[in-house]
Amino acid sequence: MPSMAAENSDVSKAEQIKLQANEAFKAHKYSQAIDLYTQAIELNCENAVYLANRALAHTKLEEFGSAIHDASKAVEIDPKYSKGYYRRGAAYLAMGKFKEALKDFQQVKRICPNDPDASKKLKECEKAVMKLKFEEAIATPSSEQQSVAESIDFRTIDVEPQYGGARIEGDVVTLEFIKKMMHEFKNQKSLHKRYAFQIVMQTREILMALPSLVDVKVPDGKHFTVCGDIHGQFFDLLNIFELNGLPSDENPYLFNGDFVDRGSFSVEVILTLFAFKCMSQSAIYLSRGNHESKSMNKIYGFEGEVKSKLTDKFVELFAQVFCYLPLAHVINNKVFVVHGGLFSTDGVKLSQIKAINRFCEPPEEGLMCELLWSDPQSDPGRGPSKRGVGLSFGGDVTKRFLKDNNLDLIVRSHEVKDDGYEIEHDGKLITVFSAPNYCDQMGNKGAFIRFEAPVMEPKIVTFSAVTHPDVKPMAYASNFLRMFS
Repeated sequence: MPSMAAENSDVSKAEQIKLQANEAFKAHKYSQAIDLYTQAIELNCENAVYLANRALAHTKLEEFGSAIHDASKAVEIDPKYSKGYYRRGAAYLAMGKFKEALKDFQQVKRICPNDPDASKKLKECEKAVMKLKFEEAIATPSSEQQSVAESIDFRTIDVEPQYGGARIEGDVVTLEFIKKMMHEFKNQKSLHKRYAFQIVMQTREILMALPSLVDVKVPDGKHFTVCGDIHGQFFDLLNIFELNGLPSDENPYLFNGDFVDRGSFSVEVILTLFAFKCMSQSAIYLSRGNHESKSMNKIYGFEGEVKSKLTDKFVELFAQVFCYLPLAHVINNKVFVVHGGLFSTDGVKLSQIKAINRFCEPPEEGLMCELLWSDPQSDPGRGPSKRGVGLSFGGDVTKRFLKDNNLDLIVRSHEVKDDGYEIEHDGKLITVFSAPNYCDQMGNKGAFIRFEAPVMEPKIVTFSAVTHPDVKPMAYASNFLRMFS
């Protein structure tokens, strides 16, 4: 049994480490902060403050499952600790679990009845829950829903004579049009909704015809580039094209999901990527991420941005087209590319992925969910997801999947990395993330991966963030979420 002096020493040391963790947090070094808070918790596991602080750091890294776990532990230790409920409520909000969040903010209000900030957040949460209930009440059963695309005929939309922006002549999206559109976007000008409708509708037709798992063939001597999350960072997307060339049949790209949300130029990003797909199907490949979904877009800004820059009808149209995005790609029968990761069971074959009915919003469990949400872990085996959705999988899981499907490598995205990439699982898995200085605060680099056939050895290129107009990330996000950003 430890002596009283030893216990006091541990408590004192834990407090010193907590102060170091706080400094790391202030410097946006959230992973380092988590490690330090963990050391403090190991020395003094009954301190609710350490757990609530670590929960906040987890939230900053979008590890909402871990944040909920820590905050729950904090309120177990001290049921009157308002920050514990507050942190958990914020994590539930970020996951779109408004009803669970509401309970926590009600508890904060009970503990701190005179706190104006608590009252404000409770009111916003109540409004969100009421809106959700109203939408559920008026929702048309899916079996009775008419496709919004069926009600759109872009050819009947007049283009005003005074419109001086980019124009599509006839049905063909050309490189000249795309270059002019990108130039207009760079100068914060808009594309006429007639042409925006045309791009999205033509992309819809292309994506509908694709399987859920797309095979990509790269001829010997040719190269292929894989990019990770862009998250509405249009000016960083332009920088990728400056560094690596525009998409073309000779310079093909795969963008591996999470094109939109958080960054406030998501409309510009998605119209640019879709336009290149219309120009040439083999110039660009697009894979679905967890943010290509209604629930994420409603919270993290894309829905609000679309309503502001285009029209409400585009919200439903994008939601439908996102459901047509493929879930994964295999390059030259060697490299498996997916947004999130692997599965809760072994033995999943590529044929099963190809057979997934993807034409829906992402479910909360099953193969499709895990493809979009899962993350690698350093320990072998499988563990609970730090995000609260999907799972974590170890190097042994990765190696078995590769062996079962006669593959060499997994490339995935989904996680911000300090260097823009991370190589794990004995070189068998690479995470690539292409949104540098994510949300204007993470300080990370971006990266993309170039493969050259036939060897298909990954060559990683990293890059830094470029300047962009003074429009903050999350500018179009839900009011209640901006309160916690």
